[in-house]
Amino acid sequence: MSLTRRQTAAALAALPLALAATPAAAHGPARRTRTVHIAGDSTAAQKYADAAPETGWGMALPFFLGHGLTVANHAMNGRSSKSFIDEGRLAALLERVRAGDLLLIQFGHNDEKTTDPARGTDPYTTYQDCLRQYIARARARHARPVLLTPVERRSFAADGTAKPTHGEYPAAMRALAAEERVPLLDLQARTLARWQELGPEGTEAYFNHLAPGESPNYPDGRQDNTHFRPAGAIEVARMTARALLGARVLAPHELRRLGARIPESRIGWPPA
Repeated sequence: MSLTRRQTAAALAALPLALAATPAAAHGPARRTRTVHIAGDSTAAQKYADAAPETGWGMALPFFLGHGLTVANHAMNGRSSKSFIDEGRLAALLERVRAGDLLLIQFGHNDEKTTDPARGTDPYTTYQDCLRQYIARARARHARPVLLTPVERRSFAADGTAKPTHGEYPAAMRALAAEERVPLLDLQARTLARWQELGPEGTEAYFNHLAPGESPNYPDGRQDNTHFRPAGAIEVARMTARALLGARVLAPHELRRLGARIPESRIGWPPA
């Protein structure tokens, strides 16, 4: 079966970039590059030119990783912890995993669609059961699994208070992380606190809010409170990098630019 251009581009985007040979390599073995694999949904996924300026945070994560680390972004729009497994995406990801790699696991948005049997899970039963598969299978490949609670949507009460939207899923993931002794990056708590700081107006620039005519991809405008624009993706990627440091998953020398401004123009969208 032939692949579409988008499927081919997605497969290539998930491949870590190879290190170019250097003269120093001729005098000794090349330093091993580790890969940070991302399994997740549309909030992390690679976006293409026909969706710009929508941006997944996984697209911005490489800005904050140092030499010797590359990103393989396997996240896909619309997937839950269950459907990612059922479609064979976890198995395909694991074929590329090597000892010492990291597997970042962020699901929840689509697990909440409990009326959809292909995607819906229950927080303390099927959701945790699916996450256990990621953990066990990563460990079997001698890779390190890391759980990430789902990033928060842009949702505010009438008084301007940022509202949590993920129900029991973040708590279920926190409990599983403690049980399985897996590092946890609590992006739900971090993003909720950040959206509270920014407020309803300040968060608009972080999410895919567009006026009519602002983008040819959205001629009638867009009011998307789930997916990010470049500024939001960069902010969440920075949070993720800082959380990896705080959890001692990565060392200080493996990270960079944690406090630096990253121009939004550095985000690019491949052809669809």
